[in-house]
Amino acid sequence: MSDLQKRIAGEAAALRVEAGMVVGLGTGSTAAWFVRALAARNLSGLRCVPTSEATAELARQLGLTLSTLDDTPRIDLTVDGADEIGPGLALIKGGGAALLREKLVWEASTRCIVIADAAKVVKTLGAFALPIEVEAFGHKTTANRIADVLVDHDIAMPARARTAERGLVRTDGGNVIYDAKCGVIHDPARLADDLKLITGVVEHGLFLDLADEAIIGGDGGVEALIP
Repeated sequence: MSDLQKRIAGEAAALRVEAGMVVGLGTGSTAAWFVRALAARNLSGLRCVPTSEATAELARQLGLTLSTLDDTPRIDLTVDGADEIGPGLALIKGGGAALLREKLVWEASTRCIVIADAAKVVKTLGAFALPIEVEAFGHKTTANRIADVLVDHDIAMPARARTAERGLVRTDGGNVIYDAKCGVIHDPARLADDLKLITGVVEHGLFLDLADEAIIGGDGGVEALIP
């Protein structure tokens, strides 16, 4: 059922795109539905800025014209998924390990739409582990500093490096990902600020005051949410 909800959310978002736009393409399973729906519309003059190599490859296969953030520094609309959507459209993102590139594209966009299935909407952020992108050099030392900040936010468990069969998960930029099981994030804005002050932290998955609208796929169709 969640795949159907993701699909209808992605298809609804694709209808917001107009010919000639510069469009930011998110990363992850929900964003992939948007990319497919966008390609199916066959709009003229589109230029698309992908947030990951995986999204870029999908877009190329579907015949979308790709650009870069350097070549198109102003993006009309970015559509992307989220791991959690909280009050005021505060988000946790980064489950797909593309949070730095995603945030760069989001912040360069005139408008951002987050798409998700209904289960992603929560009353309080934190049940989904918060991804934190960390410079690989000395990352264990950085992790100790992250743990100190988490304790200050009443989060007892230290962040743990994300691993796969091949070892540490690396981002497209070569950084590593730490996941913090917060449980409840009482003050997302303060936590976001405190994490960014840590030397070695490249970016975190708290996307605050960035989403202009959420399109949520549910059993009865789609619902639009605004902050």
